[in-house]
Amino acid sequence: MKSSSETLVRPSGSDCVLVIMAKAPRPGQVKTRLALSLSPEAVTGFYCCLLDDTLALARSLGDVEVALMCPESDVTELAQVAGSKASVVAQKGEGLAAGLTSVFAHFAERHQRRTIAFNSDSPHLPRSVLEDAFETLATHDVVVGPTYDGGYYLVGAKASHPTLFGGDGMGTSTALERLLSRARDLELSVGFADRFYDIDIADDLTRLAEELRLAPARAPRTAAWLKEWEACGGTFSKNLSDSLSDGLSDGHGRIVKVIS
Repeated sequence: MKSSSETLVRPSGSDCVLVIMAKAPRPGQVKTRLALSLSPEAVTGFYCCLLDDTLALARSLGDVEVALMCPESDVTELAQVAGSKASVVAQKGEGLAAGLTSVFAHFAERHQRRTIAFNSDSPHLPRSVLEDAFETLATHDVVVGPTYDGGYYLVGAKASHPTLFGGDGMGTSTALERLLSRARDLELSVGFADRFYDIDIADDLTRLAEELRLAPARAPRTAAWLKEWEACGGTFSKNLSDSLSDGLSDGHGRIVKVIS
């Protein structure tokens, strides 16, 4: 019998699990730093596109189980997004550190599976980077994908290490440094994925728009959103943002259409 805080999908025999760290797309709850440049509705619509393309990227990996980890209050809405192709699991506790700890406690603690937690705002990441990260994890205790701002966009392990993630410094320019320090304290070997960037501020939008203008197939829904964003001079009205989210949000952050 399934828990109300978890959706079930068909069992996977895969040795590898990619877990997307996600939130339900509600105004004021996702990508909050972008609110300095965009309306809350526009940010929400953009996040819907990022999440859709991130799921598509994850599903393109061969023989890898896909799941979403989220706050318990978001499970029902995100289950509509994931459909039947990914499980949605509620984290234990609040905040990103609790979410990451929950990923490895849930997926890696008993089965020693190669488990990678991946952010929901890097759908433009080349698939080969994720494939290489799983390979790196075969010969290391931990794999980390650093970002240029001192954080990390993915972290993987084959076992649960409850003290690896601390609440201090999460989401800051010292997040990677603190993670590596804890890994050293635990005597864990660490391998690295390619350095990359995620989407936090307007400059990141501009960079991503330039990349996807040349290769929109890397993240097609996000590319379409950014094309309209550029056409509007970097601003969006509420109505245009709603149309680009293609019915996923009803304007109050509730998902009303399943992503295919």
